[in-house]
Amino acid sequence: MKFTEPAGANSIDRMAVVGRAHDRIDGPKKVTGTAPYAYEHHAEAPNAAYGWIIGSAIAKGRIRSMNLDDARAAPGVLGIATAADAGKLNKGNFNTVKLLGGPEIDHYHQAIAIVVAETFEQARAAAGLVRIDYERAKGQYDLDDALKTAPLTGGEEGKPGKADRTGSFESAFAAAPVQLDATYTTPDHSHAMMEPFASIASWDGDQLTVWTSNQMIAWGRSDLAKTLGLPKEKVRLISPYVGGGFGGKLFLRADAVMAALGAKAVGRPVKVAMQRPLMANNATHRPATTQRIRIGASKDGSIQAIAHESGSGDQPGGGPETAVNQTKLLYAGPNRLTSMRLAVLNLPEGNAMRAPGEAPGMMALEIAMDEMAEKLGLDPVAFRVKNDTQVDPEKPERRFSQRQLVRCLEEGAQRFGWSRRSAKPAQVRDGRWLVGMGVASAFRNHMNMKSAARVTLDKDGRLVVETDMTDIGTGSYTIIAQTAAEMMGVPMDRVDVRLGDSAYPVSAGSGGQFGAANATAGVYAACVKLREAIAQRLGFNSADLSFAGGKVTGGNRSVALRDAIAAGPLSAEDRIEFGDLDKTYQLSTFGAHFVEVGVDAYTGVTRLRRMLAVCAAGRILNPKSARSQVIGAMTMGVGSALMEELAVDKRFGFFVNHDLAGYEVPVHADIPHQEVVFLEEADDKANPMKAKGVGELGLCGVGAAVANAVYNATGVRIRDYPLTLEKHLDRLPAMA
Repeated sequence: MKFTEPAGANSIDRMAVVGRAHDRIDGPKKVTGTAPYAYEHHAEAPNAAYGWIIGSAIAKGRIRSMNLDDARAAPGVLGIATAADAGKLNKGNFNTVKLLGGPEIDHYHQAIAIVVAETFEQARAAAGLVRIDYERAKGQYDLDDALKTAPLTGGEEGKPGKADRTGSFESAFAAAPVQLDATYTTPDHSHAMMEPFASIASWDGDQLTVWTSNQMIAWGRSDLAKTLGLPKEKVRLISPYVGGGFGGKLFLRADAVMAALGAKAVGRPVKVAMQRPLMANNATHRPATTQRIRIGASKDGSIQAIAHESGSGDQPGGGPETAVNQTKLLYAGPNRLTSMRLAVLNLPEGNAMRAPGEAPGMMALEIAMDEMAEKLGLDPVAFRVKNDTQVDPEKPERRFSQRQLVRCLEEGAQRFGWSRRSAKPAQVRDGRWLVGMGVASAFRNHMNMKSAARVTLDKDGRLVVETDMTDIGTGSYTIIAQTAAEMMGVPMDRVDVRLGDSAYPVSAGSGGQFGAANATAGVYAACVKLREAIAQRLGFNSADLSFAGGKVTGGNRSVALRDAIAAGPLSAEDRIEFGDLDKTYQLSTFGAHFVEVGVDAYTGVTRLRRMLAVCAAGRILNPKSARSQVIGAMTMGVGSALMEELAVDKRFGFFVNHDLAGYEVPVHADIPHQEVVFLEEADDKANPMKAKGVGELGLCGVGAAVANAVYNATGVRIRDYPLTLEKHLDRLPAMA
């Protein structure tokens, strides 16, 4: 099915199942511990041995020698695989650096060997006996220093580029009566998901099966096949449940490659769970940024000039953190400049982390908007509303398909009690606490991606949906079941959903906030084809059929759906493909975040008091699981604002706090009452589901809302994340 025109009325609009709150159908398995995660496929891969990854102890250089004798002789050891005996390995299309190092080393904790033993403890002990002699080379680990000579980049491929311009920024900024010129920094962030990178690999001749934790099955399968030099048909990836990903599991990682190499070396299945200290340095992370924002406005608050320049770093061949994305689209202004610089760093690979681009970009832009509102003497909400636009500011001929940013801001302000906020900072106290409110817009683009599914009406009259779509804790099983139930007119308990297997049709996968809308649209397309097959078998001529209550109705006839399988099961497969609507219209999601904080006047500690998100993101397929996504994203935003930072050792090139003891994330006690509001919306330009997504929208802007609330509470502006207490403790107002 090709989606080339705005969606008209269709079966999803009935919203008997879609759009209603449903418990997750995978919930009982998860809370009872019977949902098998990557490391737990015991029956499918019996007699599995255990692998322990050895990570490089240097960040750049080469291995002079590797003595494996003592490790090979250790109790229980079955084999050791290194680059020296692995044969020629390629680099996957989605990997910036090779996943098995040696003799050349690209970054700290790059995988350089796997020790395989009968037990986990034996593998770990033997790995400690491997003796490695390194030749360390000089590397670049300081972003500030590297950005001094970093070139402009044109996009994800890291190619040389230039600034993007509309109008004449410099002259308009110079002429603006009110100006802001400020620099903001965000640090490196770790995905820190609960389930580690984990895989079980098993060979059957030259056929490789890997049970793994991966968000994008088709990408992972192709890159694993390419890395090992195998035909894609010889590789099967299975990932029915993923215990968190946040973008870290979008691409093939070392656990899958090392498990495959280990299994080949010892001739039996091998399971690998990447040890937690390796996860920050071995895999990907959100890169640090330095962002300069300049805004020039007329005295009435109309933005006349806006510039956003960002710098980040990555391995050679990598790409920038696209922190200027939202600034191209979020606010009006005739004169505009955006640019990115990409420095070469020898730190671990930087790559996608939840809402890449917009998440760190909004952390800077939305502070700048607050600072500008203060300079103008305007309320921060009113300033944002004044500079709303219904068209792409760089391409005014292209309208937004839907844009309810103003309503999000105004409804959020009313619900949150924004009118009670003190415009002058540091005026509200509650005992020892300085209390303040902050706001930020939320923005994230919607992306259309091909997505396929197969739907079968089986011999028992049940619907079976198969697609390689993954569920990373976001509720994919449930919204896919809702879609099939709505389209075919059956109860949800008559739908079986099978996900995360490369044997199934290729879906959009989970990431970029594109998973829900595209994967369900693919199921919609398959259901349309199945409905056609059922109509033909039942002898209906009318294209205007109703599937409801387990019956097919058309004209003067009504037939039980089960009658269609009297001659055997029926199956249909199709995929959603897209035309040019996303070029004709700008497809985006919008929201507003409101936060109230208390800052301890004596210690400088910040505590969240309450949070509100108002979201406009197309049709909400399941308000219950969508709310869970948003409150999870809001929590992640609190972490980015107040505590999360990978600390770089600039001498030796690694992230020091590479575990959950040193890398701090929010816990239950850090998070207060959270409220989420979804505006009524159905975007007919997006897809047949008229849905977009909320998984990343709920994060974008939260950090700035917290920062703006801290400023409102204390009168101290912090432009360097995270907002830890030592950055304002000596500047807090005195307590009477």
